[in-house]
Amino acid sequence: MSHSPLTEIRLPDLGDFHDLPVIEINVAVGDLVAAEQTILIVESDKATMDIPTPVAGRVVELKVALGDKLSEGSLLLLIAPADAAHPDLAPAVAVAPVETVPVIIPVPVPVEALDEPLPPNEHTAQHTNQHADLHADFLVIGAGPGGYTAAFRAADLGRSVVLIDRWDKLGGVCLNVGCIPSKALLHVAKTIRDAESMSSHGVRFAAPQIDLDALRTWKDSVVTRLTGGLVDLARRRKVKVLHGTAHFSGSHTVTIDTPQGPRCVSFDQAIIAAGSEPVALPFLPHSDPRVIDSTGGLALDSIPERFLVIGGGIIGLEMATVYAALGSRVTVVELSSQIIPGADRDLVAPLFKRLSSQCEKIALKTKVTRIEPQTDCLVAHMEGPEGTTQERFDRVLVAVGRTPNGKALGAEIAGVTVASNGTIPVDAQMRTNVAHIFAIGDVVGQPMLAHKATHEAKVAAEAACGHKVAFEARVIPAVAYTDPEVAWVGLTESEAVQQNIAVEKASFPWAASGRSLALGRDEGLTKVLFDRTTKRLLGVGIVGTNAGDLIAEAALAIEMGADQTDISLTIHPHPTLSETIGLAAEMSAGTITDLFLPKR
Repeated sequence: MSHSPLTEIRLPDLGDFHDLPVIEINVAVGDLVAAEQTILIVESDKATMDIPTPVAGRVVELKVALGDKLSEGSLLLLIAPADAAHPDLAPAVAVAPVETVPVIIPVPVPVEALDEPLPPNEHTAQHTNQHADLHADFLVIGAGPGGYTAAFRAADLGRSVVLIDRWDKLGGVCLNVGCIPSKALLHVAKTIRDAESMSSHGVRFAAPQIDLDALRTWKDSVVTRLTGGLVDLARRRKVKVLHGTAHFSGSHTVTIDTPQGPRCVSFDQAIIAAGSEPVALPFLPHSDPRVIDSTGGLALDSIPERFLVIGGGIIGLEMATVYAALGSRVTVVELSSQIIPGADRDLVAPLFKRLSSQCEKIALKTKVTRIEPQTDCLVAHMEGPEGTTQERFDRVLVAVGRTPNGKALGAEIAGVTVASNGTIPVDAQMRTNVAHIFAIGDVVGQPMLAHKATHEAKVAAEAACGHKVAFEARVIPAVAYTDPEVAWVGLTESEAVQQNIAVEKASFPWAASGRSLALGRDEGLTKVLFDRTTKRLLGVGIVGTNAGDLIAEAALAIEMGADQTDISLTIHPHPTLSETIGLAAEMSAGTITDLFLPKR
């Protein structure tokens, strides 16, 4: 008997990520689902990502299970039209071969197939809207690290640039409520902990007195100094800045909702740098002001007595580090079996040990199922290895990842393809499927990092101006600015095992580093991975003081194609933490004298 075809739902392009574990499945066979409904959740080192279905219907068969590792194109489930009868839905009946209709995930257009970029200052009737309030050669939507970099680079190349941002100040999430204020507060937290640790070395300080208003003022002054500098840089480059929310109204126009009313801007070329938003868990009472995201956490309006952090990724652990140092009793809940799931276990182990002693609890393999608001507290219902528990907290921070803003701009009106998860597919020149519109940063997918966005921005601006460039970074470093810091770049040991890549590993313990011992912080580790055949460096992981600064040498070494000998014979200054990279390479080469290695 014939019946309606089934639709295959596959994992879309989530950026430069592979083997993402399934941490939650939200549908079952027989369920009716709506278009854009979340069907499962996967997790990376930086984010927990909702995966929606692009079509509505009834679930016929699940093709994944909890813990499965997914990559782009992995088959997730089969969906039938809601009103169709399928024998596949009958229990205990094998699924017969059926006709399938694949959901096509847009792929980047090869650079060679794209039209040549428009020459600077080309104003044709096709590109200029007669009713526009303003025209720009080059329009940039979003003034975060990627957006302002693109705007400034295009201006330096002679373009007339308009830069639009919804924030009152330039800098986007990173400068205003992300990277910069969080690092200021993490510096405060580390200062407090360093002072405490000195007591075991014979130097004792009184307990810190926290002046929250003064601390907040200092943190805000750091932000203001940087954002003010951007205003000056925009002025010097004659970049026109508009504040408001932008929406595409055509292939060459956007409408901006400004405090003074709507404005229309026409453009020849545009870059979308609209960033991302914190993921909001649908079962939490987000309307309660005591349930906050990272923006609320960085506002620092009070120090709660008991503080729950949902999410043991980088953002969650950085906020846990800050609030624990300021006096909160912090509980971290993480769904997977380790903190920072994208990093190797041996790298996060020292951080887990130290943070466990500073927090009230770090609960792994645990999820929050419900938050019950009460007058004097928030009651968190949790499920974990210990069963179902309930605990009372004064504030709850949700840090389970971020979602791209691709669907918030009406980019489809301009003909731009936007994936179901909000990302915008681009090619190596950061060009979308529409030749004169580019996209960069969080909106093009993982990893959602400011330093990736700035490099993409220069490529996009230069490509739009006719330069022969492409984004071809071999590696992009990741850093958790916790205490100790955790940083890695290139291939991880876990990825080497999963991808069956033969590597030669060596780890240098910081307990053998004179500099680390002098700092009173010997818990660190530097790990290097070399190709077993060519001896080229493939990956480096570091945990310890200033790991985020040290990882830059490793990134450069991989980009330059350095091998075991190059690194081990590079003279590093002594005593420093940087020499642990050279010493780890010496361990791999078998030439180290700072440790005794049995002969192989």
